[in-house]
Amino acid sequence: MEKELLRLERVNKSYDGRQILEDLDLTIHENEFVTLLGPSGCGKTTILRLIGGFETPDSGKIWFDGQDITHLQPEKRQVNTVFQKYSLFSHMDVAENIAFGLKLKGKSASYIRDKIKYALKLVNLDGYEHARVTQMSGGQQQRIAIARAIVNEPKVLLLDEPLSALDLKLRQNMQRELVKIKRELGITFVFVTHDQEEALSMSDTVVVMNQGWIQQIGTPENVYNEPENAFVADFIGDSNIIDGIMVRDKLVHLLGKDIPCINTGFGENVPVDVQIRPEDIQICAPEEGQFTGRIKQVVFKGTVYDITIEAGGFEWLVQTITGHEQGKEVGIKLAASNIQIMAKPESEDEEAVSDE
Repeated sequence: MEKELLRLERVNKSYDGRQILEDLDLTIHENEFVTLLGPSGCGKTTILRLIGGFETPDSGKIWFDGQDITHLQPEKRQVNTVFQKYSLFSHMDVAENIAFGLKLKGKSASYIRDKIKYALKLVNLDGYEHARVTQMSGGQQQRIAIARAIVNEPKVLLLDEPLSALDLKLRQNMQRELVKIKRELGITFVFVTHDQEEALSMSDTVVVMNQGWIQQIGTPENVYNEPENAFVADFIGDSNIIDGIMVRDKLVHLLGKDIPCINTGFGENVPVDVQIRPEDIQICAPEEGQFTGRIKQVVFKGTVYDITIEAGGFEWLVQTITGHEQGKEVGIKLAASNIQIMAKPESEDEEAVSDE
């Protein structure tokens, strides 16, 4: 792991008496692609604005490379921001937009010219120096905004849902471009999104948030495969989440049956949440499954089928590459390694925050 670059320490922030962030701790490392992921209003953009210096915490500290920058003005931070609305100057051409910050810093004409050329090459816009930004596509405008940010050589690039206005194909292309740019620049990216697929495909580290609390921090694989609570499991991808009782280590009581699992340490006869991903469920002959049910719905999604099966008093979502006939009686088979056990929250407060 690279060395620590940014740290938010017991940060609190409220607006008009409404608490947005409460005692938030977050560490970000050099050369890391960190994505803040969560529903609208969870506090992710507030974190970005605090790092950028556009907001000041009510209490707590923000450290940058070992220095306290809690009250440092935005222009004095080694941070640049690409907003959801790119805020380009419509009366300027591409080169003038990119050069704006450099001119404010009093850089020489030759330095600015070299930086513009380098930045445009990096974002695949060679030869567009004199194009009008108003005549460019959303994807091109987004690249210009990134170019304008990176010529200032920030140590951290903050990106506030910069892809949300793009269509699906262009958004996927830009996801790949951003990862490539980040690797070439070797700087830290802090990216805000509510799009789970975006977070999983781009990030080194995903920070899942809800109601101003960090629910889980981990690699995309860890967050997807080992969610710490039902909120993370439900928010990251599709899930079947069912009430269960942990009978003892490696055995859970689920929908009236004792089912083997691999989880330990929950105690005996303890209520738990049981998570099973749709792609981890096997459809089999009725006599071969742990549960027997009937197919209620089959939806073709292009690469997989979403199949709804009513079994054991629960509607299961199953994803498979092969289709099945609606109304057919089938079995559901669960492998012990594909069952994820999660502790139930003990209070309403715990529903919004994972255990520290």
